[in-house]
Amino acid sequence: MGSNGTETTPRWRIAIGCDDAGVNYKDTIKSDFEKDPRVEHVEDVGSFATDDKTAYPHRAAAAARLVAEGKTDRALLICGTGLGVAIAANKVKGVRAVTAHDSFSVERAVMSNNAQVLCMGERVVGLELARRLAREWLGYVFDEKSASAKKVEAINDLEEEDT
Repeated sequence: MGSNGTETTPRWRIAIGCDDAGVNYKDTIKSDFEKDPRVEHVEDVGSFATDDKTAYPHRAAAAARLVAEGKTDRALLICGTGLGVAIAANKVKGVRAVTAHDSFSVERAVMSNNAQVLCMGERVVGLELARRLAREWLGYVFDEKSASAKKVEAINDLEEEDT
């Protein structure tokens, strides 16, 4: 069931990525996603080891582009704080990325803002909370008929005005 109890939650195609500061959480959450029946596919864009020093903007952009191109539905990004990956992902046209470290913010990211990209910081939130937030995130579906839909449309319009 969807978050409001009436919709069916889709099977998500999820991109997941991180920099060297997020590898441990990424790998654990990726494993959780692969076992979750709500997840159809997980596309891992790296980093794959803590000694991989690829800068977070490259990993964030790779995942965000998969979302923008419709190859995945959502993305989960992890860096030290969750802030840099969100900034980088938001540079990809059509992507709404947020940093959230609590249940209410994760819920509202989807339900109020139709954010497709969730970002977290491995140095900010504990692993078990990060796992819980990722599981909760899978259960939320934006309602295109909600009062928030016009606000999201206004965000999209701003993006078009600036291109």
